[in-house]
Amino acid sequence: MYKYNPEYMFPKSIIFASAALTLLISSCGSSEAPGGPPALPPAKVVTQAVQIFPAVYYETYPATITSLNEIELRPQVSGYITGIHFRDGDRVRKGELLYSIDPQLYTANYQQAVANLSVQEANLVKAQKDADRYHALEKNDAVAKQLVDNADAALEVAKKQAEAAKANISGTQTSVRYTKVYAPFNGIIGISLVKPGAAVSAGATLLNTVSTDKELAVDFNIDQREIYRFNKLINDKPSLKDSTFTLSFGGEVYSHPGKIAFLDRSVNVQTGSIKARLIFPNEKNMLRAGMNTTVRVKTSAPDSTILVPYKAVTEQLGEFFVYVPGDSSKVSQRKVSLGTQIGNNIIVSQGLAPGDSVVVEGVQNLREGMVIQSVPATPSAAEQTKNK
Repeated sequence: MYKYNPEYMFPKSIIFASAALTLLISSCGSSEAPGGPPALPPAKVVTQAVQIFPAVYYETYPATITSLNEIELRPQVSGYITGIHFRDGDRVRKGELLYSIDPQLYTANYQQAVANLSVQEANLVKAQKDADRYHALEKNDAVAKQLVDNADAALEVAKKQAEAAKANISGTQTSVRYTKVYAPFNGIIGISLVKPGAAVSAGATLLNTVSTDKELAVDFNIDQREIYRFNKLINDKPSLKDSTFTLSFGGEVYSHPGKIAFLDRSVNVQTGSIKARLIFPNEKNMLRAGMNTTVRVKTSAPDSTILVPYKAVTEQLGEFFVYVPGDSSKVSQRKVSLGTQIGNNIIVSQGLAPGDSVVVEGVQNLREGMVIQSVPATPSAAEQTKNK
């Protein structure tokens, strides 16, 4: 019969090893500080004093350049193109001949209308004489009353037919005139969409487009809360040298300032925005309709405006915060109200005061009341390259 032997089940070597492990754990636990685990080291962060921003800066809006006046040229008669009297991209003057359409059919119709008018005028003369003769006979009771009435009716018909013939001449003259397409105003013409010999249909075929280019419009959308401010700019009568409105293309600024023309009729109820239009001179043809650009609006701010790096700001449930170093090297989270973003910085309208500092690097690792250690900022790759 099997007899239980503790030494057989647990060898002495295992027992001794367990005892040693227990002793080691006990010795490690005895080194802990009374009251809990050791304190965490301070979080290393980069801090920066808030900037007092200059009184003038630029707000930017995406915009599109468009022509003040633009017309699509379409023929008003059908036929074949017999002449193109310009070069693509030319500047044209009002009344200048641009396209010719084969006029033979319309000229023939005009000549036929003129001949028909001659026939109707001859009939009118004959009807007038017949009516006069019957009225003379009627005075002597030498003709029946019915014949006199018939003569008067024939005279009225002849008059109406002569008037219709004159109107037909006017219509055919217009058709002949429409075989020539003229420039509607001074401007620049685009690339012709038809070639000589092409068949065109009245009102349907697009021949070309003419647009003004000495001045161009720039359209952009503003929030409805800015309507009062922009209406004030409209009423201020800016001088010729006023640079409130300028255009930016990447890093380059257009050399001529613009002027505000008007705001659109109503606010878009879906977006809460309204379209504003500026007008810019274009003497050197540097601007083209359809270009995308950025409108820069010069804005004056109070001298005490505070600016911080945008990376110092955190967002929680639609509210914005920054971390501010305080007593005992601890940070506190402070709620702020933001203004316009300017490059990598942003205006703080409420929540900070001159002399405050904010954490600009290491923000993502912070919590309320954490102890921090301020360290120098790490130079950027651009600065390192510049130093080399």
